[in-house]
Amino acid sequence: MARNRFHRSRYGRYAGGPDPLAPPVDLREALSEIGDDVMAGVSPERAMREFLRRGGQSMRGLDAMAQEANRRRRELLRDRNLDGTFDEVRRLLDSAVLSERKQLARDLDDDARFAEMQIGSLPASTAQAVRELSDYDWRSPDARADYEKISDLLGREALEQRFAGMKEALEGATDEDRQRISEMLADLNDLLAKHNSGADTTADFEKFMERHGEFFPEDPQNTDELVDALARRSAAAQQMFNSLTPEQQAELAELSAQAFGSPELMNSLAQMDSALRAARPDLDWDSGQQFSGDQPMGLGEGAAALRDTAELEELAEQLSQGYAGAQMEDIDIDALARQLGDEAAADARTLTDLERSLRDQGFFQRAPDGSLKLSPKAMRRLGQAILRDVAAQLSSRGGDRRTDLAGRLGEPTGATREWAFGDTEPWDVTRTVTNAVLRTATESPGAVGPGVRIDVRDVEVTETEARTQAAVVLLVDTSFSMVMEGRWTPMKRTALALNQLISTRFRSDELHLIEFGRHARSTSVDELTGLEPRMEQGTNLHHALLLAHRHLRRFPNAQPVLLIVTDGEPTAHLEPDGEAFFWYPPHPQTIGLTVRELDHLSRMGTQVTFFRLGDDPGLANFIDRIARRIGGRVVAPDIDGLGAAVVGDYLRTRKTR
Repeated sequence: MARNRFHRSRYGRYAGGPDPLAPPVDLREALSEIGDDVMAGVSPERAMREFLRRGGQSMRGLDAMAQEANRRRRELLRDRNLDGTFDEVRRLLDSAVLSERKQLARDLDDDARFAEMQIGSLPASTAQAVRELSDYDWRSPDARADYEKISDLLGREALEQRFAGMKEALEGATDEDRQRISEMLADLNDLLAKHNSGADTTADFEKFMERHGEFFPEDPQNTDELVDALARRSAAAQQMFNSLTPEQQAELAELSAQAFGSPELMNSLAQMDSALRAARPDLDWDSGQQFSGDQPMGLGEGAAALRDTAELEELAEQLSQGYAGAQMEDIDIDALARQLGDEAAADARTLTDLERSLRDQGFFQRAPDGSLKLSPKAMRRLGQAILRDVAAQLSSRGGDRRTDLAGRLGEPTGATREWAFGDTEPWDVTRTVTNAVLRTATESPGAVGPGVRIDVRDVEVTETEARTQAAVVLLVDTSFSMVMEGRWTPMKRTALALNQLISTRFRSDELHLIEFGRHARSTSVDELTGLEPRMEQGTNLHHALLLAHRHLRRFPNAQPVLLIVTDGEPTAHLEPDGEAFFWYPPHPQTIGLTVRELDHLSRMGTQVTFFRLGDDPGLANFIDRIARRIGGRVVAPDIDGLGAAVVGDYLRTRKTR
């Protein structure tokens, strides 16, 4: 009979890079917020960093986690103190002396009287009293047991500082257990000596772990990992000693000699600490912390608390990302999970994946000057998000929302509808015949005859969409007041939404962007998105209209559409020499030149719509009068509804073409 062979497998967290089975990171929120910051004048690199610091709706940002790490560190120092072991030793000593006094009071021999004198003359120092009683011949079994607990406690605490779980594992330890500890320390010091001299081998490490692996729950895989784990704990033990008062340091040094009843343990630990310090001099061995709380800790707990404070301090620095060359990969996810919980680790991992995805998927690119900017792909995604927001605003408005008048004598949309009087669209034969068959079967189930009778009720026509080209020019005010009044970012979002709509839905139309402040210039959507606020006065609508007129003449067969977004009266115009003339309040010559250009555009048949921002009475008076003069429209949206107003007006003018 063949013997069954079983293969044992170990499973753990995937460590070969990003999890291939993890769901893709949702970049929409990040791109939206990064885009808003870029449109407000922030560089793309800084905008991404700011998003990582703030976080999103479903994940904490780096700042929140750094604040949590700092808060946890402050709480450790504020709520704890290092008196735990000293208090416990004092309690055991008092209990032993009291039990011995009771026993001596019952004994009537002369030796008992001498022992009473010895007990009564113990020094006030706990450490000195423990040392003087090291050779005392205890008469009370209870007293002897309490005194032996002191040496056992000191030994376990000293080991707990440097080896995880020793305090509990060695409670009630036997002489055999202590011997195993001594052998482990001797072998460890030999291995460390070889490691520091460069003479250790993999076989040395494997032999050591085979004999003493039970003492190392961290499961190190090589000597370097073993040294790293031990050195961090040893450095924390030294920091804890540095954190004691001089009186406590003297007490501890004297008490430690009584660990397990002899100085052998502390000598071995001192040798180990020296070797670890030589191996890892980069660790902080000389600092300390001031604990000021009322919750006492033992030596092991104190060293663990100091390891936690050091780890929390390091995490706070990693999370701040404030140092040169900082990267999200610098954050120790395992340490974050230990200190702040699995949820914080998941948030940090998501932020890291998000940053990596933004870079790897081509949402940023280098400009010729070396700076980072949003790529065309990012601009498309950002435009899609903004257009969705605008569409949601439009859908919530009242008014005529009919879609059956999608166009006349144009391209089919793929939809059909019932024929209505006056329709000129072609019939959908399949739908018409199907309707006739179904109607006949329903109205006259028993009727049998040749052919199919078509009633006017059966006719369905194919919807078409007009494809008349339009040349659309959007003029956006970039003067100082747009920045001061918080209209800078909404203006850019409006341009992106309109660009996204035309470039994806109405590709036959042509969109041209012109920004105007003291001067005007043609721009692209990505240039406008990254445009930094300008602290210059002047609203040169005249120059912008000249550029618009020049552009519209390039499309003689297209319907000209002009959309003007502004929050101020024209206060500048272009002189013949190309310089801008600025005057406030508006100069009559500026008004005259601006009106003349609007008249020229009106004679071209341009559909003009003004989007008036703010409540400036001078602007309202100027726009209302000029709109009546050229047959234009005036829309006065609130700042949050600007995008919906512009896109809605474009769709309205397109429907009338």
